[in-house]
Amino acid sequence: MEPPGRHLTLTALCRRIGSSARKGCRYLTADLRQLPDFVILGTARGGTSSLYRWLITHPDVSPASKKELHFFDVNYGRGMRWYRAQFPLRRRGKITGEATPYMLFHPLAPERAARDLPVETKFIVLLREPTQRAISHYWFWRQWFKESLEPSSTETLEEAIEREPARMASAAPRVLQGERSLEHEWFSYASRGAYAEQLQRWFDAVGRDRVLVLESEKLYTDPTTSERVLEWLGLAPNEKPYPVVNGAARLEEASPELVDRLDRHFDPLNRELFDLLGFELWSETGQSESPGAGTP
Repeated sequence: MEPPGRHLTLTALCRRIGSSARKGCRYLTADLRQLPDFVILGTARGGTSSLYRWLITHPDVSPASKKELHFFDVNYGRGMRWYRAQFPLRRRGKITGEATPYMLFHPLAPERAARDLPVETKFIVLLREPTQRAISHYWFWRQWFKESLEPSSTETLEEAIEREPARMASAAPRVLQGERSLEHEWFSYASRGAYAEQLQRWFDAVGRDRVLVLESEKLYTDPTTSERVLEWLGLAPNEKPYPVVNGAARLEEASPELVDRLDRHFDPLNRELFDLLGFELWSETGQSESPGAGTP
């Protein structure tokens, strides 16, 4: 009998070899694989995991190798063959897609996607009320770091919001040069709520008619919203229930003062967004209303 330690080591080695073989096979067969029919662009903490999880339960949707491929934002240097290798082999009657919520915010992603994806690829944007989105973003990273990363995991929400402008000012030039900035990706709590600017980049790059914009909150409360996604993608109804995944527990509520401050910050940005879209969002729930049990 193999010693327990050695058995575990060999098992792990076999798994690693199997994983490498699968990746190699994907790369070798990349030319036989289809590029995405849809990409969920964001927003982060806006329900992209729930929507993607639900879509891949549809019998006519084949999943990518994983939900977030991060190709057009941080993995662009790997090349299109690597990206194509992440998708399933072409099959008649099947569509595929991915969901990388950083893409909406990343300034270089729109032009890259417009250049490299087929003109038939469609894009889905989920927009969550920005004050609650920012707060959820903070608690998601607090949960992710589990107090292990200094100083970001121990700073309060108020401190994080105060430090954000300096962080973004430092990170933005590097991102525009094609470098990866974890601060830009992780700590952009309020910055990601400037939706109009982000959407305009995508409208300019791929055309407005290829982008479906939805209110995140309605995906959990109004079945016609998820049905609209299926119609947009040319899919038959999905009998599977809509899931609620990827929640982030809040250890404490944000102070009313901070919520009011964020609301006032986002008010002109929301007006700009509504003017761009031609309709308003979050009018039924009220601005900065605390999220319900089904909201991530």
